[in-house]
Amino acid sequence: MTETTARIQAPSSSSGTMRQLVRYTLIGGSGVTLDLVVFLLLHNWAGMDEQFANALSTTLAITNNFVLNARFTFEARDRLFIRFLRFYAVGLTGIALTNLLFLAFTDGLGIDANIIKVASMPLVLALQFVLNKKWSFA
Repeated sequence: MTETTARIQAPSSSSGTMRQLVRYTLIGGSGVTLDLVVFLLLHNWAGMDEQFANALSTTLAITNNFVLNARFTFEARDRLFIRFLRFYAVGLTGIALTNLLFLAFTDGLGIDANIIKVASMPLVLALQFVLNKKWSFA
């Protein structure tokens, strides 16, 4: 492994982490779009319960994001099945957090589930980036 390859695979500098965060966020944008479109279709069009629709739409986005992040953000080629299981476990924290917010704000206060879904995304993104960087792709 060359020095350049080692630097790309395991950036230790803050600029390397920043590049990873930017890539993670851009790839996350594709996942967010996929997640929101599927959620809106399942919840608003098909009438599915918001928590079940959230679990399905987020699972689809998690899979999309894992493939892209493994390839472009963290450049991982080894232990992909284990990494996917970890990435999915981290994704479950996002599903759980969003569902808790649905319980508190949609069920508890009557705020529209679409608003809660969108509002939860920055918080979920930050939490998942840290967990994925430290655990899924460590």
